[in-house]
Amino acid sequence: MSNPFVRIVEPLDPKQPLKKFFNLSKLEDVRYGRLPFSVRVLLEAAIRNCDEFLVKKEDVENILNWKVVQHKNVEVPFKPARVILQDFTGVPAVVDFAAMRDAVKKLGGDPEKINPICPADLVIDHSIQVDFNRRSDSLQKNQDLEFERNKERFEFLKWGSQAFKNMRIIPPGSGIIHQVNLEYLARVVMDQDGYYYPDSVVGTDSHTTMIDGLGVLGWGVGGIEAEAVMLGQPISMVLPEVVGYKLVGNPQQLVTSTDIVLTITKHLRQVGVVGKFVEFFGPGVAQLSIADRATIANMCPEYGATAAYFPVDDISIGYLIQTGRDKEKVMCTKKYLEAVGMLRDFKNSSQDPDFTQVVELDLHTVVPCCSGPKRPQDKVAVSDMKNDFETCLGAKQGFKGFQIAPERHDNIVKFNFEGCDFELGHGSVVIAAITSCTNTSNPSVMLGAGLLAKKAVEAGLTVKPYIKTSLSPGSGVVTYYLRESGVMSYLSQLGFDVVGYGCMTCIGNSGPLPESVVEAITQGDLVAVGVLSGNRNFEGRVHPNTRANYLASPPLVIAYAIAGTIRIDFEKEPLGINASGKKIFLKDIWPTRNEIQAVERQFVIPGMFKEVYQKIETVNKSWNALDAPSDKLYTWNPKSTYIKSPPFFDGLTLALQTPKTIEDAYVLLSFGDSVTTDHISPAGNIARNSPAARYLTSRGLTPREFNSYGSRRGNDAVMARGTFANIRLVNKFLNKQGPQTIHFPSGETLDVFDAAERYKQAGHPLIVLAGKEYGAGSSRDWAAKGPFLLGVKAVLAESYERIHRSNLVGMGVIPLQYLPGEDAGTLGLTGRERYTIIIPEKLKPQMNIQIKLDTGKTFHAIMRFDTDVELTYFHNGGILNYMIRKMAS
Repeated sequence: MSNPFVRIVEPLDPKQPLKKFFNLSKLEDVRYGRLPFSVRVLLEAAIRNCDEFLVKKEDVENILNWKVVQHKNVEVPFKPARVILQDFTGVPAVVDFAAMRDAVKKLGGDPEKINPICPADLVIDHSIQVDFNRRSDSLQKNQDLEFERNKERFEFLKWGSQAFKNMRIIPPGSGIIHQVNLEYLARVVMDQDGYYYPDSVVGTDSHTTMIDGLGVLGWGVGGIEAEAVMLGQPISMVLPEVVGYKLVGNPQQLVTSTDIVLTITKHLRQVGVVGKFVEFFGPGVAQLSIADRATIANMCPEYGATAAYFPVDDISIGYLIQTGRDKEKVMCTKKYLEAVGMLRDFKNSSQDPDFTQVVELDLHTVVPCCSGPKRPQDKVAVSDMKNDFETCLGAKQGFKGFQIAPERHDNIVKFNFEGCDFELGHGSVVIAAITSCTNTSNPSVMLGAGLLAKKAVEAGLTVKPYIKTSLSPGSGVVTYYLRESGVMSYLSQLGFDVVGYGCMTCIGNSGPLPESVVEAITQGDLVAVGVLSGNRNFEGRVHPNTRANYLASPPLVIAYAIAGTIRIDFEKEPLGINASGKKIFLKDIWPTRNEIQAVERQFVIPGMFKEVYQKIETVNKSWNALDAPSDKLYTWNPKSTYIKSPPFFDGLTLALQTPKTIEDAYVLLSFGDSVTTDHISPAGNIARNSPAARYLTSRGLTPREFNSYGSRRGNDAVMARGTFANIRLVNKFLNKQGPQTIHFPSGETLDVFDAAERYKQAGHPLIVLAGKEYGAGSSRDWAAKGPFLLGVKAVLAESYERIHRSNLVGMGVIPLQYLPGEDAGTLGLTGRERYTIIIPEKLKPQMNIQIKLDTGKTFHAIMRFDTDVELTYFHNGGILNYMIRKMAS
């Protein structure tokens, strides 16, 4: 290695004399001390970074003095070992790469320099939808329809896998990205270029943090940032605070890992961990399987942290062997971690690091729970669910309210489905989905659901036929052990047939509800319910017709499906009455942890993983049959409505343009708190009356062919029109939900895109006003690209979620933050003013800048470029412009 501050130590394995490794404990005059394990991995990755952001010895010493300097904005150039993508975010990344090749060529450079330098794996898991369910051929029919809808996208991705080096595509039907990463792609320790070093990863999906459960440091970034990483650019980040989360005690017999993570999510939202690492320690960690830890790490974005890290221990090593990894390599991994002091014993308190802050949870205090009806952090104990929902019905419109008049709380709408009469009311369950990377990766909750289904069927219980039930496992391994353990047939009898291997309902790919159900919901203005084993339940995400959505463990998803309503007290009311007239309660069929673990030990075995993954890249015949072009430059098809060359690099020159003051900007939208990336750039259904629908219709498509916003992320014309198109958007300028705003020069109420177009044609810059947690949720880069294309120059918010702020920086949109103690209310801002944002010639990280209003008022805000590197990107107009200039010159 060229870094002079790293000593090479003796070969790790005498049989492999070329295998050397390096680590912090061998640096001149410095030692690990009591650094958190997550910071140790971060520093190892920083030391490997040997390009223009070369780590200097004083920077290393700063990081090692972490306890002293963590509040002083010390920059760390983190270069992860790998990048992982899924297709919703991967398609726009490959589109950008193709466009960047064109731009580099125009500027006289070598287009093939635009090429991933580190390994990049793209897993296709976001395209399949629940169009068919409750039938034995649902899986095949959904997969066939997936290929019919997405053939053009898949051909484009296949071109990318051939045109770019180091890019591997995992075909559709293989599983969910994070499950595949956990079971197959993750190395834990990299063995590359003659060196061992810790595995680390960034991904274009916010739930990349799931891999932290296996001791691989990883988190989600925007597609823009991931593209830069793939091209060799490190992520420049401020050294994070690390919150130590101490787990003690043993979980109760009836508690699942889902209950634990929902409890932790609520707790850490209250603690406040945005922009921080969370590292788990304490004897309670040793009680959790890797699947349990991965479940907790998965929901890291929901509690707002950057990473949720579980250091590697002997249970992690055992998991690598259980999942079929090469035993000899696993033993080398263990030796390396022991040698560098990074193998953890959670029962040994002398290994506990120093943390910024320590919080504690006794696992024995966790009770069965759900979260909802609109946010993941709004945990509700199962015993309180009925009362909580009924309170929400009448409460003021908000995160915990629907504002239904008291006299309408018990409204019932009768309807007919397949020749039988049924009734729907507020709280009726119409979607019950075992879905998402969070839970379908975990054998304990999946087998728990299977055992509960077995007992329910044997007790004579059924699920009403109009409820849209579905099971989308995280990988083929899950189906394997459900089948081998004998529970799959019982799941099918309750309607939970396998409908696909992908995210599906969790990301809004829930497919249509029966027309008679939709008519009943609409007729009664009912608050219908979706129950899913997912990680997100933001408004408008799961399905347009389910206003209340609850996150729950897979067994509870089945329980609520059987009950048919969320308005049930399981302790006092039966799930149902069987043909013999016997009342069956949930406690009668709920499996214990001991029952589940006994089945897991018998049926979750290494041979399953080896058999599934040895053929993962070749098993999909439809994928194998795709014919993709072989040219290194992509030939854009002007007729395509899926893949289009983006306008981001139009007119780009080698010379930098000095950032200018933003003069007399109008406010496009004014928001309150917790505006999510789903609100900004929805992934699901394209409404038939939307600007995007009008565009697609003009291109000759019918509504049946619209597909979803997520599938159209390779086409900027669709995505710009889909920006702020969420039907649950709450804009303070209007007294109703909906994707509209006021065009102030004319006073007209218009769709957001149409208003932005009018402003753009008149040459008016735009800004957005927002409250706390702006940009919560997914890592989607279109939540920054879309506003950029609408002409938004800056966002002024009380606080940002980490990934979205980085995405805004990546697109050259200025993230402004109110000074502490100030907000739109305290400053008297209505959003109807015009804003002039003064951009000084000399900028520095997190500097205060002046904002002048046309009313004569002046105030200051923080310009949230947090590092010098981010300022470099801003001067270039964004990360990708910077990379193009770098490659071209």
